[in-house]
Amino acid sequence: MPESLNATEKPRKKMTASERLLMLCLLAVLTAMEIVLSRFLSINTWNLKIGFSFIPVVVAAMLFGPLGGACVAGMGDFLGATLFPIGPFFPGYTVTAVLTGLVFGLLLHKKQTPFRAALAVAINQLLLSLVLNTFWIFLTNMDSSKASPYLTILSTRILQCAILIPVQFVAIMLIGPALRRIKKSFL
Repeated sequence: MPESLNATEKPRKKMTASERLLMLCLLAVLTAMEIVLSRFLSINTWNLKIGFSFIPVVVAAMLFGPLGGACVAGMGDFLGATLFPIGPFFPGYTVTAVLTGLVFGLLLHKKQTPFRAALAVAINQLLLSLVLNTFWIFLTNMDSSKASPYLTILSTRILQCAILIPVQFVAIMLIGPALRRIKKSFL
């Protein structure tokens, strides 16, 4: 590699064993929090889910980047669906959860500006939750008595997005400064 490219790159600090252990423990605690918030402290119906389970995912994404956010969201969804099922397990919801963590990590890991927070919330709520999860709901309920056309399900889920968009934005804007203070003190 040419010297000019290496000169502009920041050298990556290798994590010590204790730092890796701390990261693993924090990711495990955040995953457990996601499961509890999602499975026990959310409003769940067959086509709506309103709650604060996004907070541990956002914290993991801010602290550890896209991979941390994706791991907490994906493992939280998979373990939650396995241990405390609300319905049959469907991998599409886990894919959406992983994508949610990735989006939060890509946009919020290094910098939490109002624009980046709004963009992360918009992508997650409008594209992933409203469009993609609605499609998964449509697919998983096609053969049941609850089968509804995609647009009908989509229209009922608009309420969920209308509630969660401002909630997620405000929460992210409050979490960012608090995490920076905690990170300076402990991490």
